[in-house]
This record gives sequence, C-alpha cells and structure tokens, in this order.
Amino acid sequence: MADKQSCAFRTTIGGQALIEGILMRGPEKQAIVVRGPEGLVIREEELKLIRDKYPILGLPLIRGSVTFLDSMVKGVKALMFSADYYPEEAGVEEPSRFEQWLDRKLGNEKMEKLVIAFSVVIAVAFSVGLFMLLPTFLASFVELWTGSVLLRNLADALLRIGLFMGYLMLVSRMKDIRRVFSYHGAEHKTTFCYEKGLELTVENVRPQPKHHPRCGTSFLLVVIIVAILINTVVFALFPVGNVFLRMLIQLLLLPLVVGITYEFNRYVGGHDNPITNFLARPGLWMQNFTTYEPDDSMIEVAIEAMKRVIPEEKGKDAW
Repeated sequence: MADKQSCAFRTTIGGQALIEGILMRGPEKQAIVVRGPEGLVIREEELKLIRDKYPILGLPLIRGSVTFLDSMVKGVKALMFSADYYPEEAGVEEPSRFEQWLDRKLGNEKMEKLVIAFSVVIAVAFSVGLFMLLPTFLASFVELWTGSVLLRNLADALLRIGLFMGYLMLVSRMKDIRRVFSYHGAEHKTTFCYEKGLELTVENVRPQPKHHPRCGTSFLLVVIIVAILINTVVFALFPVGNVFLRMLIQLLLLPLVVGITYEFNRYVGGHDNPITNFLARPGLWMQNFTTYEPDDSMIEVAIEAMKRVIPEEKGKDAW
C-alpha cells in the first residue's frame, strides 16, 4: 500500500505509462519519453486546453468530462507515438489495400486524427459497455426470481466491481502489460521524489513508494462506485422496469458521474486527513494490480519526462 509519509507539496503534474515510455503532463506542457532501440526518444509540446478558450468548460462538474476526454485523446496520441518505437516482430503483414486507400485519400495527418478519434470512441464504448451496461443487463435476470429493486441493484453493483477487478487481474498477468505497469510504478516513484523536494536521481527515486494517492488510473474505480451510488438513488426514487431504458438513463447520467468523480478526486488529492485517507484507500488497493516495481532504466525515463514539464515558476504546479 501507499507510504504513510505525507508530502508538504502536492503537484498537479501527472503521467501515463506507455509502451516502453512515459507521458508526463505539467501545467504548461507535456513530454513523452520513450526508450527506443537507439536510446531515449523525446517529444515535447505546449498544452492548449479547450477550457482556456471556453471558460464555461472549466466550471465544476462540467470540467470533469472535458478533462477526461482531453486526457483520453492525448493519451491515445502518446500510445501511438510510443508504439512506433516498439520492436516489431518478424513477419509483420504489409498494410491492406483498404489501409493503403485510406492513406492515399486522407493523408498521414488526417489518417492519424481518424485513428485517434476511432480509438477514443472504441475505448470509451468498451469501458462503458463492459463495466456499466453489461452488469445492468445481467442484473435484470434477478427479476426472474424476485421483484426486489434492492436485490437487483445489489447484483448490479457486485457485477460491476467483479468485472472491473477481474479484468484488471487478467490483463496484469500479460507480460507486455506488466512492463507498462512497471513504467506506471516509475512514474509514481518519480512524482513522490519530486514532491519530497529530493534531487531527481535514480538513487533517490528507487526507494519511493509505487502506490500514489493521486493516481489517475484510480479514476475508473471511483467512476464505478459513484455510478453505483447515483443509479441506486435515481432508480429507488424513480423505478424503471425496462432494462434498456435503465441503460439509456445510465448513459445520460454518465457526464454527471464523471463530473462528480473528478471533483471528488480533486478534493481527496488536495487534503490529508483521516477521512480523505480512508476515501483514497480503494484506489490505492487497486494499484496492487496496475503498478509494479520498475527497473532503473524505467526510472530514468520517468525522471527525464518529469524534468521536462516542471514549470520554471516555483509552485505553479501546486495542487
């Protein structure tokens, strides 16, 4: 579990583990650092947030969905970038005629945007379908034995959590995914080192905890818990018999669920007391499946990514 030490400074800098690399996002820019066959490959870019152009998108409850989608898009772009430096296996097939046709018609830039948009839609659809809609559909079979809304909601909740944890346990056993999760550990350790005011060296980063209380990947677990609570209240006050109508209502409530989850994570991440520490425990426990010990080469990647996004103005990245 997480280190009991608390850091006087909490940074808003966060990261994402990639294929043999790490994406770090600071308040002003983001950096992708990938370990390629010939050494480190680095890509930096200034952050342009849509909420800066449209301030209304930065309001509480609204900013959660905006930030989530923005992170998804940037995360997919970073994954595609890191995949370009992943050693290919022998016998890789040539692009199909359809892929060649798309490349000729759309060009590389438009093709990339199309792939990113498609990937984000598929990722969101998969997550919502597997962890939210499917449990609701399966829980409806409880009605064959009982008309109790409470039992149906309980079955729905247990199925959601069970599917989510089962999925994490399954993918964490895959060799390539374990390496990605080890980079995740390197990201956490480096963040801890920075927050404690220590020099960013492999020696200082190595002993830091690999579980971080403000881990972004804990977001999905909290989304599921918040969705369970909201759905329980909504369907208790306004019973809906048709399972497909319940699924539609859940989709309509999703922006609210994401918005509440985002505000919850911001509050918990910015406070250190017995209540917030208790509320953070489920996310910390989940990191047993999403975070592994990194080797020194992974830590080097995380340090390089962190150094490139630390703002020049001290404290600008304070939580």
